[in-house]
Amino acid sequence: MNQRIASCLTIGLVFAGLLTACDPNQVFEQNTDFPNYSWDVQQKPAFTFAIADTTARYDVYFSVRYASAYSYYNLYLQASLNGPGGPVGRPMLHQMLLLDPKTGEPKGKGTGDIYDLQALAMPNQRFAKAGSYTLTLEQYMRQDQLPGLMAVGVRVAKHVDANKK
Repeated sequence: MNQRIASCLTIGLVFAGLLTACDPNQVFEQNTDFPNYSWDVQQKPAFTFAIADTTARYDVYFSVRYASAYSYYNLYLQASLNGPGGPVGRPMLHQMLLLDPKTGEPKGKGTGDIYDLQALAMPNQRFAKAGSYTLTLEQYMRQDQLPGLMAVGVRVAKHVDANKK
């Protein structure tokens, strides 16, 4: 592994951890790194989190760490949610825009040629039952290997109504 990339990853993970540690609304956040910085179609990262308050609404974010070597401007993800009673709804297809389609400028925050993007995927979500939920992500592109994708993750936070601030 390139030492420069390893240093950037370490600094980025520490910085991201510090930023999210101060968020009182955060319920869960976890990322999965991909070996060789490539997301294989067979890899289906699963993220398990606990929901205690069924009266609250939640925002679910998807996170992606990618290198400028990634060949596409977008990333399609299929998300499947399972809860205490089994599947919750049908699998959902999400498109994340990693680069501006017109200018090619990377979206998210970056250092060097590594970028982190967090996108709201499931806003104002309600979970009907208390317990453990597992969100499984699959890359849904037309190629088995996606070089340049370094990590993917999920963040769950209590929804904050902008009108009540």
